Amino acid sequence: MSFRTSTPASRTSSRFAGRLSRMTWVDVVVAAAMLVLLYAALRVGKGTTVSFSPSQGAKVDTSVGQLPYDAARSLLRMFVALAISTVFTFVYAYAAAKSRRLERILIPALDILQSVPVLAFLTVAVTGFVALFPGSMLGLECASIFAIFTSQAWNMTFSFYSSLTSLPRELDELSRSFGFTRWMRFWKVELPSGMIGLVWNGMMSFGGGWFFLVASEAVTLGHTDYALPGVGSYAGAAIADGDLGKVGWAILTMAIMVIGVNFLFWRPLTAWTERFKNEQSEASEVQRSAVLDFLRRSHWPHMLGRALRPAGQALSRAGRVLGTDDQPLVIDRTKQRTGDLVFGAVAGGLILWGLIDLGCYLYDHTGLGVFGEPLLLGLATLARVAVLVAVATLVWVPIGVKIGFSPRLTRIAQPVVQVLASFPANFLFPLAVWFFLKTGLTINIGGMFLMALGAQWYILFNAIAGAMAIPTDLREAMDDLGVRGWQRWKRLIIPGMFPAYVTGGITASGGAWNASIVAEVVTFGSTTLTATGLGSYIAQATADGNYPELIAGVAVMSLYVVGLNRLFWRRLYRLAESRYSL
Repeated sequence: MSFRTSTPASRTSSRFAGRLSRMTWVDVVVAAAMLVLLYAALRVGKGTTVSFSPSQGAKVDTSVGQLPYDAARSLLRMFVALAISTVFTFVYAYAAAKSRRLERILIPALDILQSVPVLAFLTVAVTGFVALFPGSMLGLECASIFAIFTSQAWNMTFSFYSSLTSLPRELDELSRSFGFTRWMRFWKVELPSGMIGLVWNGMMSFGGGWFFLVASEAVTLGHTDYALPGVGSYAGAAIADGDLGKVGWAILTMAIMVIGVNFLFWRPLTAWTERFKNEQSEASEVQRSAVLDFLRRSHWPHMLGRALRPAGQALSRAGRVLGTDDQPLVIDRTKQRTGDLVFGAVAGGLILWGLIDLGCYLYDHTGLGVFGEPLLLGLATLARVAVLVAVATLVWVPIGVKIGFSPRLTRIAQPVVQVLASFPANFLFPLAVWFFLKTGLTINIGGMFLMALGAQWYILFNAIAGAMAIPTDLREAMDDLGVRGWQRWKRLIIPGMFPAYVTGGITASGGAWNASIVAEVVTFGSTTLTATGLGSYIAQATADGNYPELIAGVAVMSLYVVGLNRLFWRRLYRLAESRYSL
């Protein structure tokens, strides 16, 4: 009698064969969909590496049959920028939340970055990326993706930073009592706690990318304009040609893209994040997604999880070098003060050196008096931003709470809100000019409505995310106690959603400053309406190529944004951390 011993390889192969034998038609459909998606990405991605001549501009093909390919190219750029924004969010927000010294530099720097116009980033990026990839379309593609990244990253970073600094006390105690490593604390505690806000702000940031798609796909290098294949460049070329029919096709294509991405990507993701709610009782009605339910019927997620488990365990073991969370941090006050002084001296010295160099440049060209006019004009734009944020808060916070508390309303409102937030508002500016001329409404007032088209959605999305994050058991307790009306808002809703609202308010404020550059100067045919404000000052300096005035305008705008954030929004952040963390 002979015995056959099985080797680990044979056992693994037999288990794999057993799983394959249990596969259903759902697994076949999911596998086929993934293969088609991978093939489409590779096929479309080939177009990003073709060569181009810097001496010749690119002409946009505005035939309707080109739109499917243009849509695929735009989608590829959007998702690559979203992936980069997510990695940037994790690194930047974690560094700012965990280091008191870095926080003093990174958060004000983030305030400045979100106030700098996307076109300013694009102008700088084009030269650098084209030099990095000479003679290749990849340089222009990287510049376009970088511009989209700058329209997505800041909002996501603010959201995740807020969730890290307002972590619920019981979760912090859980991590410390179990002695989690720093990596386990981030992966098992901090990331799940901030997942709902991160996903909803990612959705809003994705909408911001759609908003700037026209600008990011039209690249200028020297005196030559380049248009990358995409829906944004297609729409821009159709507008320049005055072909309203092709503009309509571009708008229809963009609407289909937004709704499709919402159905296939964002709605499954928001439904999946329901598992990260911090509550003791399950909600009676939860968000559902047909795509997520279909994926859960497949064996592929479980098989992929088992395949990646060894890598996750190895990463967890490697994270032990970062230390554990069970030991209290012992601080030597003398060393801390010395470190603060050294860090402050180095950082302050670098900032002072940059300011002196900038001041010398402006003094040589125009004199320091160039700051006087933008400082005064900034007060007018500041008034518009303040009114916009206040009105948007009163209008959209109650609506957002209503949507966030009802999964049924969320399923209905999510695609509608995303389409509205993603629609390029600059398409409506000619109509706005016609309306202002017909009604006699001055652009100084009407400009606020145009600014709101690009800024108000941050408050609505964060209000929805904040309301969804409120535990169901707390809402049910309020129902049992009969707490209604203002008392319900005072005792439950405002404290529960306050951190999310602050994130929405600060990003809406920054978005309004950014939008003022295009909203304070609008053109229709031969008619141009110009409002009094800092945005129109920067737009005019850009059009004239007046770099000293452009630098002065951007510097003053950054000063207003940082000052407003430090004096108002940062105090609300501290209040959210100390009093309103669940």
